[in-house]
Amino acid sequence: MAIEVKVPVLGESVSEASVGAWLKQPGEAVAVDEAIVTLETDKVAVDVPSPVAGILSAHLVAVGDTVNVGAVIATVEEGAAAAPAAAPAATPAPAPAPAAAAETPSETTLSPSVRRAVLEAGLDPSTIKGTGKDGRLTKEDVVSAAQAKKAEAPAAAVSAPASAPVSGTSGERREERVKMTRLRQTIAKRLKSAQNDAALLTTFNDVDMTAVIAARTAYKDMFEKKHGIKLGFMSFFAKAACLALKDIPAVNARIEGDEIIYHDYVDLSVAVSAPNGLVVPVVRNIDTMSFAEVELAIAGFGKKAKDGSLTMADMSGGTFTISNGGVFGSLMSTPIINPPQSAVLGLHRIEDRPVARNGQVVIRPMMYLALSYDHRLIDGREAVTALKIIKDAIEDPMRLLIDL
Repeated sequence: MAIEVKVPVLGESVSEASVGAWLKQPGEAVAVDEAIVTLETDKVAVDVPSPVAGILSAHLVAVGDTVNVGAVIATVEEGAAAAPAAAPAATPAPAPAPAAAAETPSETTLSPSVRRAVLEAGLDPSTIKGTGKDGRLTKEDVVSAAQAKKAEAPAAAVSAPASAPVSGTSGERREERVKMTRLRQTIAKRLKSAQNDAALLTTFNDVDMTAVIAARTAYKDMFEKKHGIKLGFMSFFAKAACLALKDIPAVNARIEGDEIIYHDYVDLSVAVSAPNGLVVPVVRNIDTMSFAEVELAIAGFGKKAKDGSLTMADMSGGTFTISNGGVFGSLMSTPIINPPQSAVLGLHRIEDRPVARNGQVVIRPMMYLALSYDHRLIDGREAVTALKIIKDAIEDPMRLLIDL
């Protein structure tokens, strides 16, 4: 009996998705609840499981197609068994071919993160041996293959005989056209919408990280032993931001029509890098959390972002955002707000710089801070004051303990 596989409910206000990759091909056996296709929504990738055990009989949509919630995208023959392999005597010459084919993934069986890694590395996925389930490629397989390719290149250059270059040529020039993922399209639309709708402005300051670095150095081992998580800088900035948002409520508010909505809580969106682009999962009620709870929540979202398991619920809401470009080496930036929020804090790299202290020039670990905000709602005085509160709390972490 053929059972229909339908697009599941994807989340609040999400009515459609794009087919990212088929994880199972027609004729392959599937177990109940085994993922057979990945759908890409505006925010996350969602695996659709088989409702029954049997044989996948047909794909009804292609990779890249847009499908609505409830649409039938495949059929599974319930209870059917996979067709037995052909007798070796019938095809003696190409006998090894089926095994090789099983180990060689096709373009359509790659997950979104693996497909992107393959494109970025410029590799042929059919030449890479997969170590994942059923021989599928993993991102680690692609990274290893790319590293091996780089290691082979210098050796090939040394062993290759010298040859005169063709006059007037400088190597092959190629272009590749790749369709934007739904997530990347949504990011583009939202960022452009923020520029069009909000009156964006950015205020800057710098912060001396000496006290936070000293505190982290003194307590990081005890912290990790007790809580099972490393003490990072994000928890300090998250708690400092909560102080600022409570003192300057407009920075934690949003505009809705002709009304301003204020929040007496802080749901912090933390920008993290995922295989398909930047995502902003939300740590809810972060103003009530301890340092350890903040670190555990952020680490958990970071892991989910990397393995593609973030859900729509993880991404919805948020009253304020922190984006840390410093992990990539950024010295300074003007982050764009995450609508409908009205402000975003940008963190940057820490570097030793000469500064004046008590009439003397000393070297201190300094970081530039940037607060971008919607000037329709937040006045310059409020934005500058909020950023100064964050700066003061980081330079004197005792303020975080006594709520000052």
